[in-house]
Amino acid sequence: MVCTFFGHKDTPKEIEPTLRSTLIDLIENKNVTVFYVGNNGNFDTMVRRQLEALSQTYPITYSVVLAYLPTKKSEYDKLADTILPEGIETVPKRFAISYRNKWMIQQSDIVLTYVTHTYGGAWQFKAMAERQGKTVIELSE
Repeated sequence: MVCTFFGHKDTPKEIEPTLRSTLIDLIENKNVTVFYVGNNGNFDTMVRRQLEALSQTYPITYSVVLAYLPTKKSEYDKLADTILPEGIETVPKRFAISYRNKWMIQQSDIVLTYVTHTYGGAWQFKAMAERQGKTVIELSE
């Protein structure tokens, strides 16, 4: 099973313990072994930190899905395994994050979100995942 993530860039750090326990539940009880995460904002940073820690204990893999190629070599060094969705190089830069997020939804079985308001990108892609029949787990509830 594959899990991906959408959350607000200003997600509070206080949700990190809930995030961790939810990830452990997905791994231990839902057979999730592959995770795709973006690289924009607090939520993605917390997810990556927890996946890195959990990968030391559990047989999981995770990849950072990029919307753009890093422009500096030092940016590569900060990231784990990275994926650039096929075809994204033809997408205008202003649509690249949306293209990446749609690709992530297509790959996933489960979408883990932290969405507290009904506007913005996190909400838009949570709603898209729900419309596509993905299992959506909301951490803000």
